[in-house]
Amino acid sequence: MEEPDERLYQRSGPVYDGRIAGFEPDPTSQVSVEAKRRHGEELTAISDGLVALLKDFYGRGPTQAKSYYQDDLVVCILRGGYTQVEQTLLDGGRGSAVIEQRMQFQELMRERFEAVIEAATGRRVIGFMSGNQQDPDLMCEVFVLDPSDLV
Repeated sequence: MEEPDERLYQRSGPVYDGRIAGFEPDPTSQVSVEAKRRHGEELTAISDGLVALLKDFYGRGPTQAKSYYQDDLVVCILRGGYTQVEQTLLDGGRGSAVIEQRMQFQELMRERFEAVIEAATGRRVIGFMSGNQQDPDLMCEVFVLDPSDLV
């Protein structure tokens, strides 16, 4: 039996260690660590706040939520959470009634939804858009924040 060629197991170049060449972060600086922690807290407050709001008013809420916050834009994707009435309507072929009811609800709840975002980010919401999909059950809440001077 022939011995394997040892060259197959050797790397031809350096192993990437995840660092950017020529950039050494200042280990004494806590600015980026603090900013990341604060950003994570904002995202958690957004997701948890919207889920709690939906649970309070629907009687049950989404089973999953994930939020994104970049510059002047906040997006929250919510998955699952049809009520028994909504599921019955869907099963009976009345999916458009579920979407219409959710859109009407979200419009009535606009100020409450915006308050969650404003409390989490400390910034004023100037735009709110909402979308729903049935299969899979998804809701997408989009918020546009008052422009900041941060670039």
